[in-house]
Amino acid sequence: MCRMAGVSRAGFYRDWQQRAPQAEQMELRNRIQQIVLVHRRSYGYRRVKQELGEQGWQVNHKRVARLMAEDNLLAVRRRQYILTTDSKHDLPVFPNLAATMKLTGINQLWVADITYIRLQQEFLYLAVVLDAYSRRAVGWALEDSLEARLVIKALRQAICTRRPEPGLVHHSDRGTQYAAHEYLALLEANGIQPSMSRAGNPYDNARCESFIKTLKQEEIYTRDYRDRADLELHLAEFIDRYYNHRRLHSALGYQSPAAFERRFQTPGHSGQLSFFRHEEIYRSDVGENREGV
Repeated sequence: MCRMAGVSRAGFYRDWQQRAPQAEQMELRNRIQQIVLVHRRSYGYRRVKQELGEQGWQVNHKRVARLMAEDNLLAVRRRQYILTTDSKHDLPVFPNLAATMKLTGINQLWVADITYIRLQQEFLYLAVVLDAYSRRAVGWALEDSLEARLVIKALRQAICTRRPEPGLVHHSDRGTQYAAHEYLALLEANGIQPSMSRAGNPYDNARCESFIKTLKQEEIYTRDYRDRADLELHLAEFIDRYYNHRRLHSALGYQSPAAFERRFQTPGHSGQLSFFRHEEIYRSDVGENREGV
């Protein structure tokens, strides 16, 4: 369009900002979200501003930093692994226990992640918790903020639904929400061990990312939601009733997660948890990716 009209992309965006500031703001936030997610939340506002410029956006770095701060997208400096929560550190990072586990039943490993959903006038954020053995969504929450309350709400739902015994491992990325004191306290109170992905390795949380891809392709991208209530209604229908109970999963021998659990789980029994390569449990951030993640 810009080439046909004989104008620069930067000029187009400047004019658009003056004529339709709200639409321009939403599109800019959307572009920032996409850049940050593509680069695994490792880009700071300077790199984001540079990539926006390459896309034709003339944006002040202060505005980029402000929008990233509002959406909790500022890059978090990765810290050295620590094995327990240290009160002197706001953002503790934990070993990747998921890479050493061989699953034999439900409630041994839960995986969690966050994604964003764009409506016409706002962004909403979805947090999900899956049982890694059956791929069943055991908890989810929708909020208009990326604050820790989003993931806490999803985790509380999962705990209330499954009532796991102590020893369950909870795996996530290194996002600030999962390292928040309130979240770690909830895990500890229920005897759940935290586990986090290795730096720069998206495959460590592949099960959860696969679920999010399915959700977006089969539900989010197929509808235009009126508002948050409409979105929440359809999410409940898709996750709780369709995905968990009806959708066939190739990794489960073309069974639904609920059917897979009924077939392979004895009531009240979650199987024996085992680890492989136990001697490398604290070196999961080093070396090649292992099978079983």
